Amino acid sequence: MVNPLSFRPDEGRTVLHGMYRDVMIAGDGNVVWDPGWKRNTIVVDCKRLLAGFLLGGTASDGIQGLRVGQGNASWDQTPPAAPSPTTAALVDPNPFLVAPASLQIDFLDGATVTATPTNKIQIKATLGPNAPPWPDAGHAAANLREFGLVGKLKGNEALINYVVHPVIVKDPASTLTRTIWLVF
Repeated sequence: MVNPLSFRPDEGRTVLHGMYRDVMIAGDGNVVWDPGWKRNTIVVDCKRLLAGFLLGGTASDGIQGLRVGQGNASWDQTPPAAPSPTTAALVDPNPFLVAPASLQIDFLDGATVTATPTNKIQIKATLGPNAPPWPDAGHAAANLREFGLVGKLKGNEALINYVVHPVIVKDPASTLTRTIWLVF
């Protein structure tokens, strides 16, 4: 487990990096799973998106949601290699999108939410009961193994970060809160 407040990927300077934490709450309100903070992979399109902002991009080009997918069931026996920074999409061909209106996005000063712009943002996504709405034609169960923040880059969806994790079996009554920190 990584402490997000003490994590220093490169002493003496800030390096673009990300962290995430998942907390699963059962239908009765009890926390049933919280593995702590983990690192995530910032992908190349995130840097392209940042460059686009510097060239006059708009807020509509920013974070457009959080995609969650089943990934590959074979990962349960043989975990995949660490995600590559060149990853451009989730493995799941039909990932569920947590829309921007369902995300809480804030600046952070340390671990405190602030209205003042900083070099750290926090994105909180809550997948409540019956979300994602699986099973469906493309998914047999709500087994989650991957996620990625997505944005818009010249009108096209672009992956910002990507995580492959051990399977999370989300039943229809549970709530999964995923907190993501991006540090620039």
